[in-house]
Amino acid sequence: MVPVSWSFSGVGTQHGQTKMKIHEYQAKEILRKFGVVTPRGIPCFSVDEAVAAADQLGGSIWVVKAQIHAGGRGKGGGVKLARSKEEVRKLASEILGMQLVTHQTGPEGQKVRRLLIEEGADIRKEYYVAALTDRASQKVAMMASSEGGMDIEEVAHNTPEKIIKVFVDPLVGLSDAQALELARSIGVPEASQAFAVDAFKRLYACYMETDASLAEINPLILEGNGHIKALDAKFNFDSNALFRHPEIVAYRDLDEEDPAEIEASKFDLAYISLDGNIGCLVNGAGLAMATMDTIKLFGAEPANFLDVGGGATTEKVTEAFKIMLKNPAVKGILVNIFGGIMRCDTIANGVVAAAREVKLKVPLVVRMKGTNEDIGKKILADSGLPIISADTMAEAAQKIVAAVA
Repeated sequence: MVPVSWSFSGVGTQHGQTKMKIHEYQAKEILRKFGVVTPRGIPCFSVDEAVAAADQLGGSIWVVKAQIHAGGRGKGGGVKLARSKEEVRKLASEILGMQLVTHQTGPEGQKVRRLLIEEGADIRKEYYVAALTDRASQKVAMMASSEGGMDIEEVAHNTPEKIIKVFVDPLVGLSDAQALELARSIGVPEASQAFAVDAFKRLYACYMETDASLAEINPLILEGNGHIKALDAKFNFDSNALFRHPEIVAYRDLDEEDPAEIEASKFDLAYISLDGNIGCLVNGAGLAMATMDTIKLFGAEPANFLDVGGGATTEKVTEAFKIMLKNPAVKGILVNIFGGIMRCDTIANGVVAAAREVKLKVPLVVRMKGTNEDIGKKILADSGLPIISADTMAEAAQKIVAAVA
């Protein structure tokens, strides 16, 4: 996992482990199963359903919330307060179907296809709390802050002293003393500290038992009656553990995912779209990260993270090429292979077959080292294809950057 200081960055992969995200209303369903108190709310897919939900919830104030896999929805106009059912209808009509742009969606935004209609809350104070794995200590970090409701990255940058952390041994679990330390450190009033301790311990249990890579409540609110409630929640799950959790897999919303990433997952390829113009095909997540860094070092930007893993076949390599080339921004491809478990001749055959099948028209640089390296290089040389060879990662990056310039 990434270090704690960077773990809430929203990056789609951590050392090759892709992450599954879910919607806020789904996160709250999970929290409620573990006894964390949340506002009552009903997910909706149409304006009529939104009005019916407000009627079912009762009361006189409702919150109309866009449901997309991104933070910053309120700032983007995706969370609004309604004081009448007519206003619920008006706001639901405006938000449903809108292209919601936040700091996490990019300028193109994300289409809103679902809403959450929620009862109003008596907010006296907002806090932040999250559970995530700390690679350095090999423990679970429970983080909390008095600055709830804000972007935690902003708090970490501007006022890092306001982020409190305790490190939990997973064999022992979060103790009452640690949970109380968090509650006191972020300023929860004494009369409400028992509620906060209970919420923290339940969040920790939820994080552990669902194999989450991030379990975040922001904001966790103090109500006028002194109770503690999760007003918003976010979960990421390690895809490698999802076979244990079919109930979480059922939450998957393919409308929120990159079609190329969905296609890649069918072939057991770890693929993440990026904003550059050089496609990268690499075996091993660490080497993939280093390859992308080297491309950037020589003045260009990678178009993707793509790890074919240790068991790449000709079919997998061909599909990898097809997926990369569906991105019209790709002007060249860099293949960087270290043949340990994966043999270089297998990759070379895959590269040749893929280049022929897709009728490759963009520059292709291949650098391979390791098992059957000489055989692999001969396969490439004998193919008759205009493949540019390189011996080092730096040379490969320089050649592909020059080729697409």
